[in-house]
Amino acid sequence: MRAVIQRVTKARVVVAHRTVGSIDAGVAVLLAVHHDDGDRQIQWLAEKIINLRIFSDSDGRMNRSLADIGGEMLIVSQFTLYGDCRKGRRPSYHEAAPPARARELYERFIKEVAHHGTKTATGCFGAEMELSVTNDGPVTIIIDTPAMNP
Repeated sequence: MRAVIQRVTKARVVVAHRTVGSIDAGVAVLLAVHHDDGDRQIQWLAEKIINLRIFSDSDGRMNRSLADIGGEMLIVSQFTLYGDCRKGRRPSYHEAAPPARARELYERFIKEVAHHGTKTATGCFGAEMELSVTNDGPVTIIIDTPAMNP
């Protein structure tokens, strides 16, 4: 899995002129599923993001996690994170999971995050979406899950 995490003061997703998901302070996560991903990647990434210390403590140091601040997570599927642009002018998406498998793992990731007690909001898998974020910092982190058996 590959995730782009942005610390936000607020974020929302609009589909067909209707807000389908929104959060206040927390993180917006753009999530791509690799064709080799499975439960281990889901569990590892959910725990990593929830406990990533990217929020300021009373001294202004990034020393608090999403769990520490009781923050929210907006999760948006984005297979294009696996776009390989090294050859030609059109990205190749051969590393991304097929849509049915990606949807299944995306939905399981959302459940895993919620299982940890984090309030979640989402986009609509496969839909054309408008994502509005108010970056906080800005702080943007890219995480790839390590190679492990699915």
